[in-house]
Amino acid sequence: MLVTDDVLLDGRDVVDVARRAVAGGVTSVQLRLKQAAPRELVRLARLLREALPVPVLVNDRPDVAAAAGCGVHLGPEDLPVPLARSVLPAGTLIGTSVGTAREVERALAEEGADYWGIGPWRGTSTKADAGAAIGAEGFAGIVAQAGGRPCVAIGAVRPEDVAAVLGAGGPAWRWFRGSWRTRT
Repeated sequence: MLVTDDVLLDGRDVVDVARRAVAGGVTSVQLRLKQAAPRELVRLARLLREALPVPVLVNDRPDVAAAAGCGVHLGPEDLPVPLARSVLPAGTLIGTSVGTAREVERALAEEGADYWGIGPWRGTSTKADAGAAIGAEGFAGIVAQAGGRPCVAIGAVRPEDVAAVLGAGGPAWRWFRGSWRTRT
């Protein structure tokens, strides 16, 4: 999963970056642009949805996801998954973030998320409220509670972490910060 970021994009075209990532094997894209206005998010989400052969999700914004015909990724402070599910079209892809015992309890009680984003794997500078790093051991512990749903490692995952993510039971990981360093 490629997760876009205002800072890491550094002026690059989000659709071009996403196309390149998908060509390199990324299987989904999460549009996370905290500074963008809702209309701009809808416009970009629609462009991504039309340009890419993989699922596109909007970070934190079920309203934008619905308007753009995309999925949504919800954090612990966002709309609860069941409420989002009730206002989004049937079959909409919904993910949720978990990284603490309380967040696991919430996700299990709410039900309905198609996948869990588990982390942060390590401390991250792109999301100040991400919480304490959980690493491979914490990730594996949460994967074991996920009831078989897909789990994505989030939060400063680096190329050298991929084997540990897979070894801990994660079928996927978020595109890591180091992947943004090369400008092409």
